[in-house]
Amino acid sequence: MINASQYSAPEMSWRLRLMRIFLWISVLGWGIGLGAKLFDLLVVAGAWSAAPPASFALLPYGPHFPMNPGDFFQPLSGAMVLGILGALISGWKAPLRLRLWLWLPVIMFLIIWAVTPTVFWPMIHELYGAATGKMVRSDAELIALARRWIICDWFRVGLIAVGFLASVRAISLPITAQKSSTV
Repeated sequence: MINASQYSAPEMSWRLRLMRIFLWISVLGWGIGLGAKLFDLLVVAGAWSAAPPASFALLPYGPHFPMNPGDFFQPLSGAMVLGILGALISGWKAPLRLRLWLWLPVIMFLIIWAVTPTVFWPMIHELYGAATGKMVRSDAELIALARRWIICDWFRVGLIAVGFLASVRAISLPITAQKSSTV
């Protein structure tokens, strides 16, 4: 019987080792992001969207709330960028099937970063404006706005889940050292 210490795995190139480190950062970042976004959507948004407009008092913005959600998600995004771009660059010469899994989190991240300021930030402005009385909207408009937020946020959760699963798949693929040392 062969135990783990007797097994000699092929040596992995420095690029593949580096790629695996970046993939771990990516997996952890996407996993934390997915859990946090689900909590934010189910608990925080679930509270402020429960009975608009009265429930808008629970919006997580403004001086009465101890932390803006962006103060959490923006630094997390920085770590995710490090992981996904580092994995993509260091895995550039990896087999095509692996590179495809490395590209998917980058694409998901770019979509999220395009959608957040263009779709969500204007909605935040409207929601907070309505909550503070700076914008006047009918109850029906505010209910529709809260509903639109929830639907769009589920789309964003889906994008995060795809990024997470793609990173997990990339790190799960068996990587063998190639004969040439270019990998």
